[in-house]
Formats: sequence, structure tokens, C-alpha cells
Amino acid sequence: MPHIVEIIDLSAPELDVYARLTETQLRNRLEPEKGVFIAESPKVIGTALDAGYTPLSFLMERRQMEGPAAGVLARCPDAVVYTADRPVLEKLTGYALTRGVLCAMRRPAPKTVEEVCRNARRVAVLEGIVDSTNIGAIFRSAAALGMDAVLLSPSCCDPLCRRAIRVSMGTVFQVPWARLGEHKEDWPAAGLARLHDLGFTTAAMALDHRARPVDDPALQVEKLAILLGTEGDGLNPETIARCDATVMIPMQHGVDSLNVGAAAAVAFWQLRAR
Repeated sequence: MPHIVEIIDLSAPELDVYARLTETQLRNRLEPEKGVFIAESPKVIGTALDAGYTPLSFLMERRQMEGPAAGVLARCPDAVVYTADRPVLEKLTGYALTRGVLCAMRRPAPKTVEEVCRNARRVAVLEGIVDSTNIGAIFRSAAALGMDAVLLSPSCCDPLCRRAIRVSMGTVFQVPWARLGEHKEDWPAAGLARLHDLGFTTAAMALDHRARPVDDPALQVEKLAILLGTEGDGLNPETIARCDATVMIPMQHGVDSLNVGAAAAVAFWQLRAR
């Protein structure tokens, strides 16, 4: 049975992970083995447990313990559960808890590009996407529409930040992912060279009159990396120039582009391995 702790003192240091640490502090880039992330809702937490992630503690409303959260708590008999009524928890965290349950979990050891691409035929490559909502939406589409892995440029948002996890509905725990380096100089030249060395044809999703349509049969290659850029500016011109192909989704009614999350879903479906 989990150890239940009634919250009395909102300033208690053991609650810092839920109330006072920033996403950067949770990530703990200097000591990744000490990093933590926050998962929300029983469904998402259950997906993380299925993927082998380690829970450190829970924060939830009292009524959740014998309700929706009962299943995940049964799987974590040694966990500490901090609890109080909703108004107290909102005062602590500063926001309404999604379905009344949070879980602090240990960050996994980072994977290498080579590890996540070992048996992959289709990978999504994200450049400079810093909006956590877009990151979460892209992961959800990647899981649903046949991407084997997601790779991120050094400047991309952390897929294990709270909002990205929530928007992805836990698919960040299901789709293998890695960073194409940690420093500015690691991208795009070095990162794209790694992909080419691994046998991937690289396709830049970009608005360009020379681009081939996304349904071009020539894009049905054995190993394809689909590159998507940040909202607004899109991919860096150098990145596009270094790719094997430039690809676009034909637009109608004068619409110039789709949100990167929507564009990713269309591209993943059309370019999936067949």
C-alpha cells in the first residue's frame, strides 16, 4: 500500500518538484541521472509505467485514491502519495490538476540517434520547434501514423516537459526519441551527415516552388527522414539545401501553409512505410 502523506505545510521541500522547480531544474542537464519529469492523469501515468518509467511520488486529490488513480497506485505499492483537497493543491501548484493526479518520475538515460534508428524505416526530424504543444501533437501523430522514432535538433523543446507530455497523451513514452546533438554546431551539417550515414534519404518539408508534392511515388524509399521546422519560419535554408528532397503539401483556397502539428500528421500518413 502506498504511503499516504497529508499536505499540511505547502513550503515543505519534498513538494518542490511539484511547486517550485522550473522545467530546466527538473531536467537537471548537469546531472541527467538526477533528472525528473511530471506526468499528469492516470492514463498518461499508466502509459509511462507500461514503458518502464520509475515513479518517485504522486500528488493527488484525496478522492482520486479510490477512484481513477486506484489502478496506477496498485502498481506502485512503495510510492509516496502527497494528498489534499483540490483548493490546497491548486494553491500549491498554481494550476488546476488535470484529472486531479500528478506523478514525479525519474528521467531515463538519454538514447543515441544510432540506438533509436537501428531498425527504423521512418523517422521524424524536428528543427527548432520550441512550442511544447506542437511537440506533443507531433509525437501523438508519430505514434499513430507509423513513425519509428523522433529526432530533435539541439534547440527543440524538451519532449518530457509537462505540457508536451499531456498534449501527446503519453506517446512520448512510446515513440523512441533522441537529440541530434546538444550544441548549436551539431546541427544541421553534422546531424544530417549522421542521418545519411545511417542510410536515410532526407526530405525537407518546406514551401518552395521546386518542391515535389508529398504524394510523389518517388518518396517511397526504404529509409526516410521527414524534416519539419519551427512554426512561422520553417526549416533553415541551410537545412533545406543539405536535404535530398524538398517536399510540400499542396494547398488550396489560397492557404499558404498548415500548423506544423497538422502538417506533420499529413506528412506522416502520406510518407509512411508501405
